[in-house]
Amino acid sequence: MKTIHVVAAVIRHENKIFATQRGYGEFKDGWEFPGGKVEPGETPREALVREIEEELDTVIEVGEEVAKVEYDYPAFHLSMDCFWAEIVSGNLVLREHEAARWLSEDELYSVEWLPADQELIGKIEQVLQRAERVC
Repeated sequence: MKTIHVVAAVIRHENKIFATQRGYGEFKDGWEFPGGKVEPGETPREALVREIEEELDTVIEVGEEVAKVEYDYPAFHLSMDCFWAEIVSGNLVLREHEAARWLSEDELYSVEWLPADQELIGKIEQVLQRAERVC
């Protein structure tokens, strides 16, 4: 089975998470964390900065790794490195996505996540809960 290596940004601002809805392809209309394929010669972090700039016209600072997700779709295996990210500059312009939303902890399950992205929700929820207790 073919493996596709991608990266995803869990962009956090004021205890909310940025989610995007795919506007194209086999998984059109599914919700995901923005990102994309790692190109030859790139580190995952470099790929994530490039992808967010291309897709959302936004510069991010890549933080700690949230998780590495391994998921078997019917036609390929997805290996996804997921990182926390914060906006440095830009306005999150949707160049490739159909829609986007800022989701609070209690809204995380309000969208139809793509299967690989669903695996991250529990980890994100725990971090948001800890942050709320500190505030």
